[in-house]
Amino acid sequence: MINHSSHSVRTLIFKNAPRYTMGMCIALLAWCPAGRAQAGSPVPASAEEVKQLREVVQSLLTRVTELENELKQRQALPAERIERDASVAGGGPAASADSVTTLPASTAPPGVAAATTVTARTSTPAQNAALEAPKESANAVDRAILDYLHGATLNFALDEYYSFNFNSPVGRVNALRAYDVLSNNISLNQADVVFERAPDVAAGRRFGMRLDLQFGQATDTLQGNPANEPRPQIYRNIFQAYGTYVAPIGNGLTLDVGKWGSSIGIEGNYTKDQMNYSRAYWFDFLPFYHMGVRASYKVNDKLALNYWIVNGTNQVEATNGFKDELFGFTATPRKTITWDVNYYLGQEHPDRNVVSSSGPIPVQPGLTFQAISPAPNGKLHIFDSYVSWQASPNLTFALEGDYVIQRLWKTTAPGESSAPSHTIGGAGYAKYQITPKFAVAGRVEYLSDRGGLFSGITQALKETTATFDYKLTDGFLMRYEWRRDFSNQPSFFTDKNGVLSKEQQTATIGVVWWVGRKEGVW
Repeated sequence: MINHSSHSVRTLIFKNAPRYTMGMCIALLAWCPAGRAQAGSPVPASAEEVKQLREVVQSLLTRVTELENELKQRQALPAERIERDASVAGGGPAASADSVTTLPASTAPPGVAAATTVTARTSTPAQNAALEAPKESANAVDRAILDYLHGATLNFALDEYYSFNFNSPVGRVNALRAYDVLSNNISLNQADVVFERAPDVAAGRRFGMRLDLQFGQATDTLQGNPANEPRPQIYRNIFQAYGTYVAPIGNGLTLDVGKWGSSIGIEGNYTKDQMNYSRAYWFDFLPFYHMGVRASYKVNDKLALNYWIVNGTNQVEATNGFKDELFGFTATPRKTITWDVNYYLGQEHPDRNVVSSSGPIPVQPGLTFQAISPAPNGKLHIFDSYVSWQASPNLTFALEGDYVIQRLWKTTAPGESSAPSHTIGGAGYAKYQITPKFAVAGRVEYLSDRGGLFSGITQALKETTATFDYKLTDGFLMRYEWRRDFSNQPSFFTDKNGVLSKEQQTATIGVVWWVGRKEGVW
């Protein structure tokens, strides 16, 4: 439907005023009593009727003259003024040169039998440019936003579970678990927000960043405690926060600065990326995170070298002046095999204690200390290796082996050192993807804890886990799990205070949601 402006209608009337006059006069003569004949007996018009008709015609002629004068005045105005008046009168801009305005017959003045069409005035190039400028400006802003977001992902995850411990432990606590710590309780394991804008050297972007915010009971496991983190509450909800730079050295030297999740051990934080719902003993024992600088250099398509210098294990704020280091490599001898080897050297004993006040000098809460003299100087050594093998598109195997040794004192007397505590063992994994929606997985594990580095007592811990996956749709996973923990020493809670059992069995249902554009492992 074409919209008609009042300007177009007036222009129509002005250009066709004489024609309208004749039409109206004929119409008046045809319909008035003086000019209308009746069949069979014509009646002459009276003098009064002729007088009235003349007055009407004279009035019409006067009005036509006025309209013609107004038309001449308007034609003398500049084109810009006419355009502005037409826009105001019609509620919008004038039509383009190709647009045609049609006056319907139903709205034509008396005496006009058919609708008449007129062509609107052509817009100037300057006016067209003025109309296009805001659109181009808006498009430029949109392009800038899209360029900034190109390669960036914003992701969300929600992880909940229900677990039942058949020991019916006091307080409904599952012993020696990392995340599924509660029994007979509908629990929020974690809720996550992950933003990442990774570097893209091919696109000319060498800088990137990542931020993982986490909420829920898993944060209490991940963020450490006052024994190794002076102020854990400050960093409780920041699982990862680091910036990345790819230096133009050889094939590219990748540098990360900040806090990141530890890659010592095969298991990670996000449940959707693991074979089982619960985590192994080794995940619970090995470091969760580090704060510092890490470097990775890709020698070729099959080998990458790794080096870290960090404050410590599970320490955003260092507890001593020693800086821990990691040396390692990632090998990919075949596309289906990935092998990681890490050696970590640290010193995890604090050299000061927190005190209530250090004098009149004000400091932030939790930053008043008293020196420990002499401070323990024993070292921590972690030897960690794990390999994964994609035996077929549906079948995956993985194997992990670890050895951890730590001394409290390097020397207690000349030529002497304190006795070390150490753990040794590993875990084996297998997963078979039955269909895109269904999968089964299993894990067996052994951890010999001599000196109580992990569990507080010397014992041999073992566990077996069976997991069934049902992936209802992309981004929604239901995981059913049966797990049995057992040891050669009483280590697991029962329904009686102070009475421990050598085993515990749990049944767990986990539900995991995630959305976002980040692909693969988070």
